[in-house]
Amino acid sequence: MILKSKICGVSDSKTLSYIVNHENPPQFIGFIVNYPKSKRYVDSIKLKELINNDKKNCSYVAVLVDPNQNTLEKIKDLPFDYYQLYNCSVDKIRSIKRSYNKKVIVALTIENSEDVKNYKLYEEVSDIYLFDSKGYEKSMSFNHTLIENIQFNKDVMLAGNIQINDDLEKYKKIADIIDISGGLETSGLKDISKIEIFLNKIKNLNNET
Repeated sequence: MILKSKICGVSDSKTLSYIVNHENPPQFIGFIVNYPKSKRYVDSIKLKELINNDKKNCSYVAVLVDPNQNTLEKIKDLPFDYYQLYNCSVDKIRSIKRSYNKKVIVALTIENSEDVKNYKLYEEVSDIYLFDSKGYEKSMSFNHTLIENIQFNKDVMLAGNIQINDDLEKYKKIADIIDISGGLETSGLKDISKIEIFLNKIKNLNNET
């Protein structure tokens, strides 16, 4: 199985250009659209300018925390392939999918095994399940083994303080996609050298199979 990757929290054009033009780019690139508490947040004016480029083979992901109608209308014409939704009801997600014709990554924040079970609520409306920590912008961890023995019927994306020095092989056993953000930063900013290391590690890991 090929382990796919997502680099999240991209907020500047230099980093974005480096990623999309890399010989081994990630399959997904995420942008923080409506969560100003995050240092990776990009306001709508800057966002429109930032992603007005050739994304090549990457899929763009709008990361949204319980978005209101105004936010959704502002981004509806931007070249996003997926909406990654936190804190949304099933009915709201269904309505967003119907209104905006986007694929949806349902983000589930995990602290214990009971939290994991909530994925069943979203089977109908989710294209990808994302299992993340409760920390949102704080790059916190959760026990990734909580999901390793579950047979999911959709692709699983895994986040929660993943680092470039982690044993990526262990993630390959429990997820289809790994989602990394803070692990690619130095002093709060995306670090090109860390991105290079990460993308090459993913390439080498997949070449081993």
